[in-house]
Amino acid sequence: MTTIEREPETTELYPDHFEPPHGPAWRVVFGPGLFRGLWLAAAFFGAGALLVAGLRFWWGWDPVWNWEIIVTIAGMVMAPIGFLGGIGAFDYWIYYFVGRPTRPEDHSGHGAYSWKDYFRVNTDHKVIGIQYLVTTFAFFVIGGLMAMFFRAELARPGLQFMGSQTFNGLVSAHATLMIFLFIIPAFAGIANFVVPLMLGAPDMAFPRLNALSYWLLPIAGVMFLTSFLAPGGSFATGWTAYAPLAEGQPMGQTFFNMGVQWAGASSVMTALNFLVTIITMRAPGLTFWRMPLLVWANFTTSLLVVIATPFIAGSQFFVLFDRVMHTDFFIPSGGGYALGYQHIFWFYSHPAVYIMMLPGFGIVSEVISSHARKPIFGYRLMALSLVGIVVLGFSVWAHHMFVAGMADWLRIPMMITTLLIAVPTGIKVFSWVATLWRGRIHLTTPMLFALGFVTMFMIGGLSGIYLAAVPIDIHASDTYFVVAHIHYVLFGGSVFTIFAGIYFWYPKMTGRMYDERLGKLHFWLTFVSFNATFFPMHYIGLRGMPRRVFDYDKAFGDVNFFITIASFVLGASVVVFIYNMSESWVRGKVAPANPWRANTLEWQVSSPPPVFNFDEIPQVVGGPYEYGVPGARHAVLRTAETREREEVHA
Repeated sequence: MTTIEREPETTELYPDHFEPPHGPAWRVVFGPGLFRGLWLAAAFFGAGALLVAGLRFWWGWDPVWNWEIIVTIAGMVMAPIGFLGGIGAFDYWIYYFVGRPTRPEDHSGHGAYSWKDYFRVNTDHKVIGIQYLVTTFAFFVIGGLMAMFFRAELARPGLQFMGSQTFNGLVSAHATLMIFLFIIPAFAGIANFVVPLMLGAPDMAFPRLNALSYWLLPIAGVMFLTSFLAPGGSFATGWTAYAPLAEGQPMGQTFFNMGVQWAGASSVMTALNFLVTIITMRAPGLTFWRMPLLVWANFTTSLLVVIATPFIAGSQFFVLFDRVMHTDFFIPSGGGYALGYQHIFWFYSHPAVYIMMLPGFGIVSEVISSHARKPIFGYRLMALSLVGIVVLGFSVWAHHMFVAGMADWLRIPMMITTLLIAVPTGIKVFSWVATLWRGRIHLTTPMLFALGFVTMFMIGGLSGIYLAAVPIDIHASDTYFVVAHIHYVLFGGSVFTIFAGIYFWYPKMTGRMYDERLGKLHFWLTFVSFNATFFPMHYIGLRGMPRRVFDYDKAFGDVNFFITIASFVLGASVVVFIYNMSESWVRGKVAPANPWRANTLEWQVSSPPPVFNFDEIPQVVGGPYEYGVPGARHAVLRTAETREREEVHA
């Protein structure tokens, strides 16, 4: 009998081609992480600065040290790439590209086992979802504080606290953070956590790409915020950044041009990941007509993102080229077409309104069905209406340009398509109301926010119908009526549904129950103060108060003072939410697997779910909303061994 000598332990853990890690100090400095990310970002910035200066010296351009170009190339292209490489976002791919054997997948970068795992590159879709949500709410708070600053300025006519450029910068950064760094990625965070579970998948199709798409967001946010440190102050052209106004702005405008590119790249990566995951990784039996409406919503949203986002990227590149390369894409004096910017921008930005709405439609469908204990009314028509919104969403962009000087003949077709797009959204409202009819309604916090969304979205949608009519739009354009409309759509619509989704899936994400009393306090504070803030804007807008102004007629002083007080209450309501979420995560009651008695797959596993979601492979056997139907089931779980036996017998 022979004996087999045991190989050294390091040989078992690491194949021959893989070097065991060095000591702790080496790993801190050179191992993937935030520290390596910071020093590599600084190194890449220095290399980029030298590259720009060297090329300008070689070509004889003066000055050699052109700081706007250096900041653009070195600070907003090279440094972020260095940071991403430093935190380890490219490690696996770099090994592959240079021809070295790739590191074995030991899943060491997957799952959260301590709080530190949320501060590094992680490939677990659940961890990435929480990273998204925490980061986006940080930007939500910063953007909200900006709103409180400029609302304090607007409390009375005249200049109180700041100059016009600072005011315009705060308004611009507020809108930019709320759209690009909160609403769009917050929906991506909820979907990141929930959609693979709903599909019965172990993860997203491309886990490393999923991790990379998250880490692009803080880069974009830092660019938007550090624009306030640029000479001349922050970008002050609004979130639309119209040309040619944007081309004559100080350096801070460049921070906007580049920040949008990073945020847009994140959105496209995430959307492609969702499309591939939804198409290829559904559990056995999960046909398209058995998918939950949240999955349908993210599928259609991802189509919008992939098709539309390159247009805003192009518009910002053209503006950047006009600023730093002296081209004339949008400069009339050089033969540029200034109105072309608006056509390109709004061809993205009106579909972007639905990018910020469709995921919320899916969330509300899940909450209303489970909390009314009824099947969704008209499930297939609900799914098809999402597709209809995608198609029609690309045919309405020019209704933002009725008073911009575009061709008169284009107004009527755009008015008609804008009115038509109200049909699929009306179908959804009708379906939600029909689902509620004679249901066993449970008024928990997520249900309150879902119902609040339906009512607020109706008001925003109706004012949108008014603005779709050319004669009314000509009168109301660029007034506070438009400010009221957009906030009823995006805050009363998108933000209410984000809150509904977080409260609904909070037990699944954290394994803890939130405090229901604080949740309801948060809802009522938000609902009342939101309406008190934005509903009066309809009135003063139609009376003639223009938007985008830092001073106004004394006749609107009292109403604006009331609006400012209400907005501060709205800001205070967020404190209740943050306290409830953080306190409950630490000390909340342990959550059961399915506190809402919902049918979809994510509720059939523990709270929080296992690292790879399912210990058994789910088999989908029915629809996701068969509440009240005797014997109906959405899915059953079967073991891998059972599936193998079935395949052998087949």
